[in-house]
Amino acid sequence: MPASPSTARAINDRLALRLLQQEGPLTAGQLKQLTGLSRPTVADLVERLGAAGLIAVVGEAGEQRRGPNAKVYGIVADRAHLAALDVRTEGVAVAVADLVGRVLAEASVPIAGDTGTGPALEQAVTLVERVAKEAGAARLHTVGIGAPGLVDPSSGELRDSTGLPEWHRRLVATLQERLPEARVSVENETNLAALAEQRDGAARDRDTFVLLWLGRGTGAAVVLDGALRRGASGGTGEIGFLPVPGTTALPTSTDCEGGFHSLASSAAVVELAAEHGMPVEASEAGVVRAAVDVVRAAVAQVGRQEAESLDGPAPAVAFLDALADRLAVGVASVVAILDPGCVVLGGEVGQAGGAELAARVRDQIARMTPLPTEVRATTLGGDAVLRGALLTARDRAQEELFEPGGVGRPDGGQGPSSPPPGRSVGLSRPWR
Repeated sequence: MPASPSTARAINDRLALRLLQQEGPLTAGQLKQLTGLSRPTVADLVERLGAAGLIAVVGEAGEQRRGPNAKVYGIVADRAHLAALDVRTEGVAVAVADLVGRVLAEASVPIAGDTGTGPALEQAVTLVERVAKEAGAARLHTVGIGAPGLVDPSSGELRDSTGLPEWHRRLVATLQERLPEARVSVENETNLAALAEQRDGAARDRDTFVLLWLGRGTGAAVVLDGALRRGASGGTGEIGFLPVPGTTALPTSTDCEGGFHSLASSAAVVELAAEHGMPVEASEAGVVRAAVDVVRAAVAQVGRQEAESLDGPAPAVAFLDALADRLAVGVASVVAILDPGCVVLGGEVGQAGGAELAARVRDQIARMTPLPTEVRATTLGGDAVLRGALLTARDRAQEELFEPGGVGRPDGGQGPSSPPPGRSVGLSRPWR
């Protein structure tokens, strides 16, 4: 059946907004060319979107630089402000951006492990409010949170998980209470890192891949045919619990010690480095910083010491080979089940290892499985979580503001038809 006039207008509006998001500011003539719409239809939608406060004239193009055809239209970036949070066991980082994703202010704060739940929540929420003020945001439209742990796929809530501080689980509700007009959602940190790598990082050309997160702990995110797979309980990718050879025990339902975590966590990396004679310095920033430093130092040394000495391989070479062997155990298990064709070594440790570590894992995988598998190093590292949270917040805000019926509404698409707060956001690829 042919679309009604109102439906056709909504489709055209969203098409134009998508192009402006994807391509940047455009003239009416360029919109006509890219959409295939008639000149009067483009003129109508430009007027409609301008009246709704979603687009505005941002400049002029052409040699004469005057007249209606020379006007360049762009999305009104300050129509909505977004916040992204990267929540770790040792602290939280916050970034505030405009509607097109341009970061306006960011900051982080450490939160000690012995900090009480109330004070920890207050530190985190106060940081969000301070960064929003620094960004010039009178209010926040959408807040995206990346946190470790399981996110219930039906409710979007962070599930109780042994070993995580209580303030993590109460953060969404506390932010929603302090920011009642904002949409607040939480997603597993590794899943958000995968979104960022898919959109802006090492997996831009891949619709199917696995991200192996290497930081304080280990995790994996699975993207198949462009869609994130969360699993029935939201636990897809809990690779730290994977039983593997080379450990002294088996993991339990409440403790991943004895699983792949025991081989690939930052603490395990530091211990492995010490066993191979690599100097490991204690870091005030914690075990993740120590693991990053020793892996980075090993990679730098390998560039100078690839040749074996009379007494055997140089310590840096032996350490990286041993680390690659450990990582390959987990990667090979994932490859045997999913055949993703590509594995990205993410997180701070994956970034420190870079192409050197990725190549060693790739070579070991080639000896363990007949399935061809690329192994790539992250291009975003530990920043991927915050980037993914910001992308998710931006996508959700745009979906609400640009939805049919939302365009031109006085509340900016925030009425009763908007999704309830606290629900997790899908990781489809709506707009670049």
